[in-house]
Amino acid sequence: MMLSDIRVLEIGQNLSGPFAGAILADLGATVEKIEKQDGDDARKWGPPISPDSSAIFHLMNRGKSSVVLNLKEEQGKAQLRSLIAESDILIHNMRPGTMAALGLDGQTLTAQFPHLIYCDMGAFGHKGPLRNRPGYEPLMQAFAGLVSVNGHPDGPEARIGASVVDLGTGMWTAIGALAALWNRARTGKGCIVNTSLLETALMWGASHLATYVTSGFIPARHGTGHPLLVPYQAFETQDGPLVIAPGNDRLFKALVGALGHPEWAEDPRFLNNELRRKHKEEIIGLIAGVIRPMPMAELEEKLNSAGVPNAPIRTMPQVLEDSQVQALDILQPLPGLKDVAMMALPVSFNGERPKIRSAAPAIGEVAVPRS
Repeated sequence: MMLSDIRVLEIGQNLSGPFAGAILADLGATVEKIEKQDGDDARKWGPPISPDSSAIFHLMNRGKSSVVLNLKEEQGKAQLRSLIAESDILIHNMRPGTMAALGLDGQTLTAQFPHLIYCDMGAFGHKGPLRNRPGYEPLMQAFAGLVSVNGHPDGPEARIGASVVDLGTGMWTAIGALAALWNRARTGKGCIVNTSLLETALMWGASHLATYVTSGFIPARHGTGHPLLVPYQAFETQDGPLVIAPGNDRLFKALVGALGHPEWAEDPRFLNNELRRKHKEEIIGLIAGVIRPMPMAELEEKLNSAGVPNAPIRTMPQVLEDSQVQALDILQPLPGLKDVAMMALPVSFNGERPKIRSAAPAIGEVAVPRS
């Protein structure tokens, strides 16, 4: 395992902190989850699939052990410091100010334990006028402008369906921790890694922000479409929508050829992407008119033969039944829980994906033996 000699302490709640810990656990690190007496709140998010844990909790906390500590008491803080002395990384996403009030902030702990990589996951960031405000996924999508660019242009704004900010912050934290480990190997010193929900949300909206900064145009909502590429969206077929994504002029030519209208590629209005953007309604209308009466399977066959990227909009059951998804072996059984499977880490090494080593622990359970 890539991180088999690395020890991690996670003082995490809900999604972002636990996901950072789950990434490192899947990569082989020994991860001990510090919990309050009644456990992480996410244990109760949704129907339970084990006595004290929901599916979401298992997804975010597989491969860890649980250590119950009361960090408001000196004994609990002393026990934590004993664990820190033996650990490489500490991750927390506690409410801003909480760790400092307990005397467990990054400056204090890295001074006491110079080897420690202290990952401080905030809401609005580690500096600035809002640094002490708490935050959650939908608030950050709204605050960073993501909600404003999501949804159908003729309808209301919409939250992005997946928790991209929480999970993204977990990813950035794991990336930061791994970079800090590499630096420590060279210098012998740990450091403080700062991440936040707002910074992640701003990064996910970076292309929209860049477009506004350079053009002055406020980004609009495009439904399944794209603000910069045309055509690049879902089209209704006889039996459902198909997303078609010709990402360059060559693929546009292949698309209109497959649709039986190669002359559209020579039309002065559609010669390149920038012209198609200016005449979006015309080209989208022409393509939609040809596609609407076609059976989806027939259209897919034509587009695949022409090398034009496309995909149907699927439900979750359809995703799980897909032969390509199954071939990736990314859905793995959760050890100890019969008939329960979870998405594994979306990365492989020499073609092999890291295995989920255990289900999430019960409160206080050592699920993964300490090495």
